[in-house]
Amino acid sequence: MSNTSLPTVTPEGGLSRYLQEIRKFPMLEPEEEYMLATAWKDRQDSEAAHKLVTSHLRLVAKIAMGYRGYGLPVGELIAEGNVGMMQAVKRFEPEKGFRLSTYAMWWIRASIQEYILRTWSLVKMGTTAAQKKLFFNLRKIKGQIQAIDDGDMTHEQVKSISEKLGVSETEVINMNRRLTAPDHSLNSPMRADSEGEWMDWLEDDAPDQETVYAENQELKNRRALLAGAMDKLNDRERHILTERRLRDEPLTLEELSQHYNISRERVRQIEVRAFEKLQKAVKARAIEQHIN
Repeated sequence: MSNTSLPTVTPEGGLSRYLQEIRKFPMLEPEEEYMLATAWKDRQDSEAAHKLVTSHLRLVAKIAMGYRGYGLPVGELIAEGNVGMMQAVKRFEPEKGFRLSTYAMWWIRASIQEYILRTWSLVKMGTTAAQKKLFFNLRKIKGQIQAIDDGDMTHEQVKSISEKLGVSETEVINMNRRLTAPDHSLNSPMRADSEGEWMDWLEDDAPDQETVYAENQELKNRRALLAGAMDKLNDRERHILTERRLRDEPLTLEELSQHYNISRERVRQIEVRAFEKLQKAVKARAIEQHIN
């Protein structure tokens, strides 16, 4: 699957032209999405894959906008997000019952974040797990402790962030100084002589009430399946899998290895084994429900 036929942000067309182009691609109904995803998985149908990718370009653009405060061209962030979107389509398993957008968001964010980290490495930005966590969470935590000024933080604020993220106070200070590029509001005009705002080009894809109700029911069913499957794991497997794959901010292998006094490789092996057991248990319970 190639990205050569995807629209791109060019100096000539600019971001506004790109946002206008991607709105031409229709959103997919769940049944159509399932059929296209199955066609790609079973027959490597490139046309089906292309439709899956292009129908989610607005999602990529919306996520990429959230990283505009790192001082990098939005067009490059979108391009990296599109790469993540294609990876998501390649690995998507429609039979599990999830919508592609839910699965793809992780790949899109991961691709954009890796690009940001590669770019910032030019100024020797640290790449340990703790430093990555600091890089992508500093702004949020500053907002939580009301450290909203662009200048240096107080000693108490630095100390608080240092303890929350497990990094040194010096790392917090240095990272804060690097991330001083101002954010650009989506409510700002696209051009000085235009009344249109960037937000105007991001379509609200919020579902109607019937769709919300159906998805909530589906979510409850999935959670019930997951909860039942988790009972098949022992306490250590359940804890490691939860901390590594079910948390918004997962623990590192090093943190869990210290908790259990085992090697990081052993933690990874337990995580993989637990995930495989969970998959089998979920499938078995789903089949049982379908039969009954």
